[in-house]
Amino acid sequence: RVLDADLPMAAEVIMDMVTSSLLDAAEFETERGVILEELAMALDDPADLVHERFTETVLAGHPLGRPIGGTPETIAALGRDAVLAHYRSTYVPGELVITAAGNVHHEAVCDAVLAGARTAGWQLADDATPAPRRESTSAVYAPSRTVAVPRPTEQAHLIMGGRGLATSDPRRFALGVASTILGGGMSSRLFQEIRERRGLAYNTYSFTAGYAEGGVAGAYAACAPAKVPAVLRVLRDEIARLAAEPVDPDELRRAIGQVAGTFILGSEDTGSRMTRLGLAEIVTGKLLSVEETLERYRSVTAADIQQVAADLLADDPTVVIVGPERACAAVTDA
Repeated sequence: RVLDADLPMAAEVIMDMVTSSLLDAAEFETERGVILEELAMALDDPADLVHERFTETVLAGHPLGRPIGGTPETIAALGRDAVLAHYRSTYVPGELVITAAGNVHHEAVCDAVLAGARTAGWQLADDATPAPRRESTSAVYAPSRTVAVPRPTEQAHLIMGGRGLATSDPRRFALGVASTILGGGMSSRLFQEIRERRGLAYNTYSFTAGYAEGGVAGAYAACAPAKVPAVLRVLRDEIARLAAEPVDPDELRRAIGQVAGTFILGSEDTGSRMTRLGLAEIVTGKLLSVEETLERYRSVTAADIQQVAADLLADDPTVVIVGPERACAAVTDA
């Protein structure tokens, strides 16, 4: 993120990093140590750990289920030559997507990027064919399971959920509204029932994550170990209710308004606009305008929400818990 006048300098630096990284052996070992510390930090954070284990469980056997940063074992064993080979085979013209947002001009960005590529010696051709996009429905989901990860923490961290939707799936708009109703903020069902009415937890929410090949969806809560059975019952009941009962028109209207408002406010940020452009190019090749996106959300009906909840959330869910032994036992014995 730079001033508009500094576009040439920013493009030069980024293109030099992308095209001409040295992967110096000494610096490679230094970075290995940094990554191992990062992984250790994540393992020490039960909220991070429960999300990682949940994704790993739902997408077991698929690359999407692997930890983004790797594991201590894989990072320790990884050699510089393997990384260099991956870099040289992957960071190539046919795979590169450049996006920019802000006070920039398309031609100026193209000129700066092409100049950096030519300086690096990349072979460029006007008739070159870009790499194909990934298949949008290739994820394979594992059967539902209950996974317990014992940790000596004060709270138990729970996720209940399962498969989600790919970023190209037209049902993603209904799923987004359904997730907002279930656990998207202080007025959501989970927040009201778990925190406000019953005082079972301080933090609870629902979430979705979509990728080119699939996705995950679920609900999270952190609570005292003794409250785990009660929290699990509420999570299960509220997910089931979303599939069994039509959403009240006022609740639907408020949820759509919340989703639309969040989307609009996010679109005011140049970083968000840039990311949206890049994802559209990589995943689908089609960028929905702001108005088209809002219309998709505004078209969601109560029946759409019931259907997507029944399709994705209401079946026997995967449950993952990170916390003390007694909390883990309450889940695995249930």
